[in-house]
Order: sequence, then C-alpha cells, then structure tokens
Amino acid sequence: MDAQSYNATLAELRAVRDEIKKARKELTRLEADRDQKIGRLAAYAKAKAERIAPAAGLSVADIVDLVPALAPDSLAENATPAAPPTQTTIAAPGHAVPEPTGQPTAAAPSTCTAEPLQTTASSTPAAAPAATDAPRALPSVPEGDTGDAWFTHSQGLVSTRPNFTQQARSTVFLDTATGILVHRQQTHHLDLGNATAADILTAVFHAIPEGVERIYVTAGDPWHRDADRYPYLRDAVAAWLNAPIPGWRTDTGRGRDQMAGHFVHARNPVGRFQRDSGEQHVEIRSVGEWFDTDGDDPAVIRDAFVLLWQALRRHWGDAVIMGSPSQTGRDLWTRTIPTRGQYAEGFPVLSEELRGLLHATAGQGRNELLTPPRVSAQLPQLVEYDRTFAYAKHTWKSPVGTPRRITAATFASWSEKEQMRALYGCGHWQIRVTVPDTWNHVGLLPAPAPGDRAWHYPATPGTTFTTWAGGPEIHTALTNPLTPWKIEILDGILWEDGKPLDDWAKKLKETWTNLSAQAHFQGDAQQARAAHLASRAVRAILLYGIGSFAQRPRMVTGTTPRTLERDIPPDAEIIGFDDEQITWQKPTGFSRDPNAHPEWAAAIWSGARAALLTQRHRDDNVHAGALHTEPGSVVAFRTDALYLTQPQAWPHHHQPGDYLLKGHLTGPVAAPTTEGELLGLRDAGRAALTPSAGEA
Repeated sequence: MDAQSYNATLAELRAVRDEIKKARKELTRLEADRDQKIGRLAAYAKAKAERIAPAAGLSVADIVDLVPALAPDSLAENATPAAPPTQTTIAAPGHAVPEPTGQPTAAAPSTCTAEPLQTTASSTPAAAPAATDAPRALPSVPEGDTGDAWFTHSQGLVSTRPNFTQQARSTVFLDTATGILVHRQQTHHLDLGNATAADILTAVFHAIPEGVERIYVTAGDPWHRDADRYPYLRDAVAAWLNAPIPGWRTDTGRGRDQMAGHFVHARNPVGRFQRDSGEQHVEIRSVGEWFDTDGDDPAVIRDAFVLLWQALRRHWGDAVIMGSPSQTGRDLWTRTIPTRGQYAEGFPVLSEELRGLLHATAGQGRNELLTPPRVSAQLPQLVEYDRTFAYAKHTWKSPVGTPRRITAATFASWSEKEQMRALYGCGHWQIRVTVPDTWNHVGLLPAPAPGDRAWHYPATPGTTFTTWAGGPEIHTALTNPLTPWKIEILDGILWEDGKPLDDWAKKLKETWTNLSAQAHFQGDAQQARAAHLASRAVRAILLYGIGSFAQRPRMVTGTTPRTLERDIPPDAEIIGFDDEQITWQKPTGFSRDPNAHPEWAAAIWSGARAALLTQRHRDDNVHAGALHTEPGSVVAFRTDALYLTQPQAWPHHHQPGDYLLKGHLTGPVAAPTTEGELLGLRDAGRAALTPSAGEA
C-alpha cells in the first residue's frame, strides 16, 4: 500500500466510524425510550418482570436491574462462597468467641465513590442477586511473592512541598437567572440571551474587556436549560458544555495547570474554554461546589470568598483560592509538608496495586435507609442529628511509611495484646464477620451489596459475610456497648501511625472556628451571611480535600474541530460529533499522581463511620451515636448524619464531631421508603426546627 492508498483508506474508515456513531446514537435513544416505558409499566400494581421481559426483548434479570421492586421471589436464593483462607478469630478482651450459626452469604465487589442510599426492607436475611447474576467477592491480595510485591511505593512518585507560588485568577460571580454580574466592587447587569456558554462568554467579556479567568455561576444552573430534551441530566450538561462557541474551543491546559477539558457533572459541571488564538483561558463553574446558596446575591457570595481568602492567609501566607474546594485543599496541604524531619523529602505514594485495592474495598460515608418492618410504618417523630465538621475529628492520625502485609498466620502468632494494638493502629483488614445470634440493632460493618458502588450493613442474627474494614470499625464491632461481634482476620495491611494531615487540619479547623464566630457575632446581616458561607467553604476544603487523596479515576470531555481531528488525544474515546466538531472523553487516571493517598481517605472514612455508631465525649463522660439509641429507633444514616425517632440529650459544644440537632419533625410521620422521601422529610424537619446556635 502506498501513501495515497493509505490516506484514502483512512478517509473511508472515518466515514464508517461516523455511520457507526450515528447508529449508536439512535440505538441509545431507543434504549432510553424502552427503559422509560418499562418504568411506567412498573407503576402498575400487578406488573410482573416475567411478562415485561419478553415484550422488551430483555432477560428477567435485566428488568430487575432497571426496577428492583419487580424481582420475583423465585429468583432470590442464598449463595455460598468458596472456602476461606487461613484465618484468626478474635474477640473483645474478656468475651468468649461465639460460634457462627448462619451460612456465609456471597459478597459482591464494589468500587465506591459516593454511595447511593441503600434500603434495608426487613430484618429477614437479604436476598442475593438474581440467579442469573453470578455473585463476586471483593478483591484480595494475591498469595505469595506476587502479593508481597504490592507492599511498596511507586518509584519516583512522592508528595513534596511546592517550590512555587500559586497564582490567583481573576474571578467574577454571575447569577444567570437575573443576569447580575459582580466583579470586584462593581455590579453589572447582563443580557444573557438563552444563557448558553457562548452567550455567557460573550456577555461577560463585553462587560469586562480586560477579561476574566474564572466565572462562578451563583444561581440559574444554565446547563439544565434543555434538560427535558435528554433522558439523563448528565447528557443535558454535556450538550451545554460541548455546544460550539465561535472563537472559542475546549481548553487544553497551560503551564503548571494540567486541568484541561470539560468536567461533566450533573449538578456542578466545569467548562474550560480557551480562545482559538490561545491567548485567553476561562472556566465556568458552579459555586455549588463550595456551599449551598439560598438565593444569595452574587455580592454576598463574592464577600464570602474574600473572607475565606483573608482567613486562610492567616495560616498560609501564600494561600490562593483555586477553582474547587478539592484543588484548594490539596494545594494547601502540600504547603504543610514538613521541611525537616523524617518526611522532609515528601510522602511516598503506594504501589498502584495497593491503591487499586483500596479504591475497590474502602467505601466513603455510610448511606443507609431502614424501612418497615425494621422501623415502624408510622414514626412518632423524625429527628435529624448532624455531626459538626465531622471529618475534621478524624485527621489526627493517619497511615505513613512502607505498609506491611499481615497474613492470617502472622496475626494468629501474635499475643492478644499485639493483636489489639494492631487493630487500634492504622490498618485495612480483610475479615469474615458473623452477626451475633442475639443482635437486635443496626449493622456495624460494611459489606459489598449488589451493584458496582453499593454497600450495605448486614444486621440479621447469624449472618456471615466477608469484607474489608478499617481498624476503627473493627474495634467498634469488638467493643460495642451491646454484644461483641465475631471477627476473623483473613489478611491485612498495616502502616506506622503518623500525622501527615494534622497540621493542615488544625489550620482549617481554626479558620472554620474564626469564620463561624464572625457569622455568629457580626452585626451586619450581609457580612454575617458571607462569614457563614465562608465557614461552609472551609468545611468543603477539608471534606473534598480528603476525597481528593483517594484520587478516584474521572472522565473529562472535550471538543475538537473536524478539521483538527488529528489533535484528539490518543487515549480519548469519541462520544459524539456533528458537521463542525467532534466530542470526546478521556480518563484521568491516578497512577502517576504524586498526591494520591487513598490510605489517608480510607482511614478517615472508617473513623467517621465508626463515630456514627459510638463516640465518647470525654468532658461530659457521655457516649453518643446510633448504638446509644433504642433498637428500632434509627431510621437512616446519611454520611455524617443520623435520623432517629427519638430526641437525644447528646452534648454539643460547637466542636468538630459533636452531634448537632438539625431537624425535628413531630409525628406521626409515615416512614420514608425512598431517598427522595427522606430528603423531603429532612427539609420539612429543618424548616420546623427553631434555628440553633450550632453549625455543622
């Protein structure tokens, strides 16, 4: 083949590709229409998956995946996993180890980012997935030298203190519903037309000829304007971001800033654009990344960011507010890396294998809804308690150093004192768990549920399951105030105890305390509101900063003119096109990120989940948490909040981790059966409660 034939065949291949894309687009539309019709059929009281499946051309399992409520009873059966490896059974000091009485239930794998709310419908054993879906187990560390090789660090990948000053970006605040734009001390009224990205950029750069680099949308959610035209909200957002803009194209990054391409998110997307000439770069972002607004004027939100920057500067002389809380949090943390001592050269990053294992086995916040008959169908009342600045309570100790593998045999060879010391330390353990025969309260340990990102918390007496968990949760299961659970150690990862996040978290906690005090004592209502929003932004910096250490893989999207097709990144997937542009997406992996530390995020999340169950207030000598309530009184867990049927006399001293009364809805209240119903009751309860002096 000569060069001419080669180029001609490439052109033919592109034409075939375009036809395939068109066919797939039409197929996607038809599948979305089919799924919507299935959803409507499911609303019929006598709907059966067995009748819907052949009409839809799907299997019964496919129908159940779309509408779990249609699961036929005949397909639910327990599964028994393969025989476990060597294990060691441990119990709380002074307690005998109970014998298991229930059959082990299969555990499905899960890679968790932000878990959906799980529903526990009854106290009977949960049904396994449909028989057509083979159960899978969470990943394990391979045996022998292969697994041992995981316990190291990635060569040449270290978190180090930056040797440059972060540059601030010119920022404006825009309400796209009213057209009000605030830039420094000036207010402009813009005509945004249809509020497309093109309309916004044209209007903003006309009002501010010198240009801006970041546009925070404070209200209006312009990316949702055409949501009715798309089956999913994310599709509407992607279409808004990728619509052609004369004179602009998707940003490809610059200098030290490696952020390029759009970030498609249903609620808080990020559009990154640059002039065709390459001279100007600008982001369009949602201020919802930082805090929830309640119709606040853009000037108040501008003041909040000014107060935030001033407060951070008291602790970091070179602090700069970056585009998102996670970017800001991670940047501020790198500026607390010690300049002397053991880690003056930085904190090494774990091997890619161990990071992958932690991604798959270390979940985030606990999100669980308990429905009748686990709770009464009519609740006497619904009370919401939210842990104030919760994650800040769990940053004082984190894993450092080269991890050690602790096999079941090694753990068994230790004394009871050595075993408990290891479990109190910074570790991540593969365990087999058995719920006590007499248990009558909520579940204590996360287990993988059907679904790629789902976790549940088995509580049925006698249930046995295999999972991974952190030391705080295992300690809680062994020493809880009711009955110790049986824990069998199958494998483990153990680090030295260190304080890599302590200085960073202390500075953020002091900043939060200062801004919260300003919000409370400020006489000017606008400045008080701005200080309150700034304190919420500090919370977001810590919360999402911790999440950024997990470094879960993400996808970014971008557009390229058809005439510049060769500029499409080589690892990108083409997801759409028209006569002018090609839309693509590409993964942003974590394998070479110098600040990837999922072990830190996993340890904090484990501590926070454990504190939802029990925590001690030393000064008051009082315990708080779900296990200190009556059985059957816990309605839901939601990240760092508890929903109960009874009020509690738990102390609140405005300190991180304290339980703050956020909502109280008097009954009788119909027990929520969906996340939407719970959130509706939450909002009603907050509105009904007299405003409290505390702040979460």
